[in-house]
Amino acid sequence: MLYEGSCHCGNVAFEVEGEFTEALDCNCSLCRRRGGLLAFVPREKLVLTTPEDNVSTYTFNRHVIRHHFCANCGIAPFGEAVGPNGAAMASINLRCIPAVDIGALTVKAYDGAAR
Repeated sequence: MLYEGSCHCGNVAFEVEGEFTEALDCNCSLCRRRGGLLAFVPREKLVLTTPEDNVSTYTFNRHVIRHHFCANCGIAPFGEAVGPNGAAMASINLRCIPAVDIGALTVKAYDGAAR
């Protein structure tokens, strides 16, 4: 299914293809503070529909995950990294997709702080 998502102000918007029934609730220092619920897709399933210049990026720790956010409203709709299999991946903040029923998701805890 194709979904549309964005930051709060719409300055960073995207389309993503996937079936979202599960979400990851990560407790690393960044995710714990921003409260996103994450789902992962191959990077080619995510298409930015606003100019790439609208996206700001933050990295920390080992600097392998590019956490993208909107510099205008501060919302972080997605991130990018390479998965364990070497493939480019996108982590989607499902809270940034209005059509996803957050209450219907199976939420799994991930202890990102233990890495």
